[in-house]
Amino acid sequence: MRPDTPAENVDHPAEAARLERTAARYPEDAEALLIQAAAHLELAGDRPAATALYDRLLSSPDNLETPHLVRALKASNLWEYGHEAEARAIIDGVRAASPRDPAPWVIVAESLESHDELEAAQETFTEGVLLLLTDVPEPPYSTHPLLFGRHRVRRMLGVSHDEWDTLADTLHSSPVSLDELHDPKRVWSLGSDNPAELEAEISRLRAELGAFREALSRPFPVAVLHWPEGELAELVGSYASLAEEYPSHEEHLATIEGSLRELAASGTPNLGIVTGTVPSYEAFAASEGASPGDVDLLPQYATTLAARGRAVVWPPQRGASCWCGSGRAYAECHGD
Repeated sequence: MRPDTPAENVDHPAEAARLERTAARYPEDAEALLIQAAAHLELAGDRPAATALYDRLLSSPDNLETPHLVRALKASNLWEYGHEAEARAIIDGVRAASPRDPAPWVIVAESLESHDELEAAQETFTEGVLLLLTDVPEPPYSTHPLLFGRHRVRRMLGVSHDEWDTLADTLHSSPVSLDELHDPKRVWSLGSDNPAELEAEISRLRAELGAFREALSRPFPVAVLHWPEGELAELVGSYASLAEEYPSHEEHLATIEGSLRELAASGTPNLGIVTGTVPSYEAFAASEGASPGDVDLLPQYATTLAARGRAVVWPPQRGASCWCGSGRAYAECHGD
């Protein structure tokens, strides 16, 4: 169940409890599952319980994959029920950390925007855009909300378009332009007595909702399965039938990068990489009643990992480490 589902259609506290139970069963996926659980608690109106979940994640002895995202979500949630000072302090910390993931930037900027801090929201959106998109030939899909949010806030402030706003317009696919969608006068149209104005605004809202639904309904990333060197050695050592699929670890890594580049060149969007482990794969095979040595099971395993929120976006953001785990920047490793 998606956490955006309206409260009248789902028992959000029950869904949060289910996700917490699932996180206990799959500790390797606990971070993504507990973030979803906190979202359901926020929608249920139980913001203190959501904060408790964010604190639980942040105090975990295990290193989080998305610590800045969790902090941004916590800040947004805190501000909504009166803890403005703490929320501002966390937001300042997230901005100072300069995360390479666009999501924390979007969340803290939108939190500022929702509390009429438009100048600060514009500054935050712009910081994220400059950090993640300078000298990037094609903005990844995950960065589009940064550009759209920045366009929206600048439209509200009445400032002139710049090159980033033009890029946002180019990326926007809805039949209604961003200038129309982000027009400050729209809020006044909703209170108009003129049927023509109301009808025009309803058409705009439908277009905006359609774009929002399209974004929500995007499939899980086309996920390519990656095995760390030790895991691959154990996998092939245990299941000889997979040796032909994986002749060597170096060739495995080269195949991943080559496959993703071919998919990108063919226009396939939303690409990602999931990292497998032998115990997880064996458990998946058992749940499917199949043999781990079955080559046809590998793409199913990759899809399942992606569905559980384990996919990492490819290509990595500018300046980020390579997906292969070498520790080097992507541009100096498989992105070279």
